[in-house]
Amino acid sequence: MEIDLSNIFKRRRAESRSLSAENFRGEKGKGGMATAETTMHQGSANAARELGQTWKVSPCIELPAGKTVAIMDNEGPGVIRHIWITLDPRWYRHVIVRVYWDGEATPSVEAPVGDFFCNSWNTRQAVLAQPINVNPSGGMNCFFPMPFGKHARITVENDSPVDLAHFFYTINYTLEAVDADALYFHAQWRRNNPLQYGTDYLMLDGVKGQGQYVGIFMAWQQNNAGWWGEGEIKMFLDGDGKFPTICGTGTEDYFGGAWGFGDDFSAPYLGYQQVIKKSGEVGARMALYRFHVCDPVFFRKDLRVTMQALGWRSEGRYLPLQDDISSVVYWYQTLPHAPFPALPDRNAREII
Repeated sequence: MEIDLSNIFKRRRAESRSLSAENFRGEKGKGGMATAETTMHQGSANAARELGQTWKVSPCIELPAGKTVAIMDNEGPGVIRHIWITLDPRWYRHVIVRVYWDGEATPSVEAPVGDFFCNSWNTRQAVLAQPINVNPSGGMNCFFPMPFGKHARITVENDSPVDLAHFFYTINYTLEAVDADALYFHAQWRRNNPLQYGTDYLMLDGVKGQGQYVGIFMAWQQNNAGWWGEGEIKMFLDGDGKFPTICGTGTEDYFGGAWGFGDDFSAPYLGYQQVIKKSGEVGARMALYRFHVCDPVFFRKDLRVTMQALGWRSEGRYLPLQDDISSVVYWYQTLPHAPFPALPDRNAREII
């Protein structure tokens, strides 16, 4: 099931499929069949009116305000290998992506599409990571492998009052046997705006089952001047109480930097970008990611993850911060999963 450069040449019992607006069901031998009558995007059909069928008649879908569309609803077993999406950045927080595995009633993935792809603040950001790769101008790619035993369903919801005229996507997956010990991919978005004084930012809570934590993206706005990254990450594993098993030494340390970051970087597993203003200025907006591809954090029965928001104040004292912080946590686990907290509404998600 696993594929990399060391085994890409091996013979496999797998069939490749691809979902897009040009082959909505991903059926064999049925790509590029759209006509002006069957297109998912009438504007493209008009552009191809002199060429007709097979000539880019249905490259994207329209996503009307308030509407949810299933862009994958397919039987397994199989593995999603790659997801590509692009849309106008103004909808990054308003389009919600959800993934349901094996007929579950509640999603295993629920996040604004921009944040899921490590892009926040309604602004395009290049990301050169291995699991998430975002290129000019807004080509968002996910390479987390997502096995499913019986069924995979992916939906996108336009939770805004404005129609989205162009939503492009491709989902590449294989039909193949899935190992009995394969875990299911999960991702969850949260936000505190502002974080309550003297409290830790709660990245993830209520996870029940066996699995491994594999990464996080954070969008961070500082509401005080000065250095903001003294806080420690804490991972509470398998019944930990007041004190965690894993405790970091500082925010920039956890994300692979040091001494206040100093400059932007985007690497295969770690990254930090100043999106609006410079770190240290009131209102600075930053984006950070860390992927635990080489060092997953394993848990046997439960998981809780927090991050302190901590800066400096006068007389060499720490300052608990009241910043605008949001995050997407990525992990794999057994099914069934515990239901997620209710996704914050449009006003609670809005970037102002």
